[in-house]
Amino acid sequence: MTKLAAAGAVAVLLLQAAPAPASAQAAPAGSATATATKATRAAPFEDTIAQRVLACSACHGAQGRATRDGYFPRIAGKPAGYLFEQLRNFRDGRRSYPPMAGLLAGLDDDYLREIAGHFAGLRLRYPPPQAPQGSPSMLARGRALALEGDPSRELPACAECHGRALTGAAPAIPGLLGLSRDYLNAQIGAWRDGLRHAAAPDCMAQVARRLRPEDVAALTGWLAAQPVPTLETPAASPGARLPMRCGSVDAGVAAVQTQGAATAAADAAQVARGAYLARAGDCMGCHTARGAARYAGGRGVATPFGTVYASNLTPDDETGLGRWSADDFWRALHDGRSRDGRALYPAFPYPQFTRVTREDSDALFAFLRSLPAVRQPNRPHALRFPFDRQIVLEAWRWLFFRPAAFVADRSRSPEWNRGAYLVTGLGHCAACHGARNALGAARDAARFDGEQMPEQGWYAPSLHDPRQAGLADWPLEDIVRLLRVGVTGRASVAGPMAEVVRHGTQHLDASDLRAIAVFLRELPVDPPATGATPAPSDRDAAWLASGARAYENHCANCHGERGEGVPGAYPALAGNRAVTMDPPINLVRIAAHGGFPPQTAGNPRPFGMPPFTQALDDADLAAILSYVRNAWGNRGSLLSSPDVSRYRGSAGQ
Repeated sequence: MTKLAAAGAVAVLLLQAAPAPASAQAAPAGSATATATKATRAAPFEDTIAQRVLACSACHGAQGRATRDGYFPRIAGKPAGYLFEQLRNFRDGRRSYPPMAGLLAGLDDDYLREIAGHFAGLRLRYPPPQAPQGSPSMLARGRALALEGDPSRELPACAECHGRALTGAAPAIPGLLGLSRDYLNAQIGAWRDGLRHAAAPDCMAQVARRLRPEDVAALTGWLAAQPVPTLETPAASPGARLPMRCGSVDAGVAAVQTQGAATAAADAAQVARGAYLARAGDCMGCHTARGAARYAGGRGVATPFGTVYASNLTPDDETGLGRWSADDFWRALHDGRSRDGRALYPAFPYPQFTRVTREDSDALFAFLRSLPAVRQPNRPHALRFPFDRQIVLEAWRWLFFRPAAFVADRSRSPEWNRGAYLVTGLGHCAACHGARNALGAARDAARFDGEQMPEQGWYAPSLHDPRQAGLADWPLEDIVRLLRVGVTGRASVAGPMAEVVRHGTQHLDASDLRAIAVFLRELPVDPPATGATPAPSDRDAAWLASGARAYENHCANCHGERGEGVPGAYPALAGNRAVTMDPPINLVRIAAHGGFPPQTAGNPRPFGMPPFTQALDDADLAAILSYVRNAWGNRGSLLSSPDVSRYRGSAGQ
């Protein structure tokens, strides 16, 4: 009835970086795939934090100086504490801007602090201020609000928090100068409308709601017209009191920090085993909303039939699993039914979980019972009629679901069978990689033929097709490294698979990772496709030439003039099957929205890819990607502007 579209499911962007074939030598001048004739140079590269955060420059300008229009603000020289809090707010959903959320989703607090410290340490010259706009009386009103406030309306002066020079106060209060009028207007509006939040009590939201429209125009007009003093951001005076109480209370989900009644009696080894299995299944990926308590539910799983909201798995008696028994939990995994007998929606992937053993189910339940109980009511699903009716769900189950157990193949090794159990059961890889019919049921439960993830935009490639994500010719060590680190010399992961690696597979032990690798490598291989992709015609030469020029301007500094990339940092594009794969959905998404590979123990400081959707339009991206798909020996179909528009989606998907 519905496909699993949660970010915790398995969808991979394989950036294969095999050595470029002989055909990748320079094409004849004037041909449709000809490249620049100047001598090849290696991509300039330094293993520094500045190199790792080049992803930020597409929006915030070189070195974080801000874009010309100033809508994307200057981040160079802002207080480190402020930058860190804003990075964390974007990542955890307290500030709403999908491109930033997508870029930071896989990064932890330590790396965000390092990024914040880097930009805070940049001392760069500010551009001249904007020309004053508005009448003298209006600008005078803005100056008065900034420096004196309006006590009659309980409006403190901006200077009381942001410093008398309005340049901020280290470590966490930003300056208000050097920002454009449009950006200031947008941020005040975001505070007022609840699109931007801070830890409670949220004083900026209170101030924004007290400002009248004419106050905002006066204040932002005056601030944008002021020069930035050439002085260091002062540190806040020890013990200094602000005019309002701001951010002194944690605004996270209130949790009842009591342990479930069964925790004390649970065997420690069983709980530890359950925690490991929860990692293997990436349970947290679906059952933890951004910035909220772990396993407390609330995250929406978008499907073609509406949104299914993940349930609270903590042991709260009223809203979680506090009154559930181990039998109830086993019934949910194995039979797809809740404690009260209701059929569960298969966005909870019980068609795969039905293969989980009772022993592993009990261990998972023991782990969940050991968590702090969080009182967070489950959110009702938002499904369209008639898919919101139990009778329809029961009909779907009658047609497409039968409880089953994992049955080992005695002709295979124990290692292969262990990998099969993890991939087809708890890992629920087919929930994304399996092809589906119109009602969201598997076409073939034993296959991983690839499927576009509904409502997310990403494509989970076929694990049988060597042109997509088939692994039959990979060494086991490379498959293991991809699952443990997220980056290898052959590939890196992005999109939903990056979350799977970060929260799930990187934590598995060596034997289980090898077992998964053995199973994946021995999957049946699809036969070669009949017919080759036709080479671009002479009529396509102008289109590809424009793409080559744009590639030189925007991409060659990292990926190299000949698509050679930088090992360990930027993937090679020459000989890269993710570049030439059809459908080209993932290529378009990563070029449009950028991102970082998952932050893992083996790759704690990943290199970022800029979100070019902010700098390039659909036609520009289509030309660049068409060129990349047909340069250096690559052969792929050309992309049009409508193709890019259709595939790119939004960064929040």
